Amino acid sequence: MTGIKILATGAAVPKALVTNEDLAQIVDTSDEWISKRTGMKLRHHAKDGETNLDLASQAARQAIDRAGIDKDEIGAVIVATVTGDYVTPATACLVQKELGLSNDIIAFDLSAGCSGFVFGLETMRGLLATRDHKYGLLIASELLTRRVDMTDRGTCVLFGDGAAAAVIESSNDGYASVMGVDGNPDMIKIKSPDGYIEMDGQGTYKFAVATVPELIEDAVKKSGKTFDEIHHYILHQANLRIIESIAKKIGQPMEKFIVNIDKYGNTSAASVGIALNEAIEDGRIKEKDTTLICAFGAGKTWGAIVLG
Repeated sequence: MTGIKILATGAAVPKALVTNEDLAQIVDTSDEWISKRTGMKLRHHAKDGETNLDLASQAARQAIDRAGIDKDEIGAVIVATVTGDYVTPATACLVQKELGLSNDIIAFDLSAGCSGFVFGLETMRGLLATRDHKYGLLIASELLTRRVDMTDRGTCVLFGDGAAAAVIESSNDGYASVMGVDGNPDMIKIKSPDGYIEMDGQGTYKFAVATVPELIEDAVKKSGKTFDEIHHYILHQANLRIIESIAKKIGQPMEKFIVNIDKYGNTSAASVGIALNEAIEDGRIKEKDTTLICAFGAGKTWGAIVLG
């Protein structure tokens, strides 16, 4: 089946930085406690007036500009988010208007928790195979800090806000994917539109370190490559110890893993996209490199994609 190619990426985060020391002024925690258990140092928090649409549009404009395409050739917009500005309309519809895209277009939001960017890539692949337009625009944008109880030290230290975008086209380049769901609400949930994140931290950790290595192995095997032939691994930025454990289990050096959790915290659906954008910007990921992207999240969703 036809694969996809990411032509260009973009990212956007709020200006306001929140340090571990800042959080220690709010809840009973410390820089040492947070750093040792999560690898996080900083995260960005949206302030009053900043919207999901703002971040999504900024990241999308950057990706479109870098791709150098005619935006009228974009035939689909997917926004992966669980924190849209409205229950309805979808953020993707607002992006279409904000960016002045064609109205001969498909635009919708996708809810898969932290797996949103990966699920979005797979979904966009299917859409591009059936659309007359040449390009698709995938965005992952989250304002999770507005769904965090700032008196709950188990969650308030973890999450940040941000967005990532990618301009995508169909391609015969290498592509292999493995997706899965185990419909479980207990790991991570938000019970209502104005509710807070509830999270089983230990359960999430155990799930990730047990499931993700097998997921990566399945995706690499499906691609016809070996672990050593993958140049870069981009995992959901949930916890540095999870990433280190997975690297050890698959026998790959940490140098091959793109890690920026120290600067952004957990930005949910946007995390792998922000990491991908950063690694392209600084030259770590080059055009012919093979990259594995993997995420897991709420609903017990998981997915891994090998590109290139």
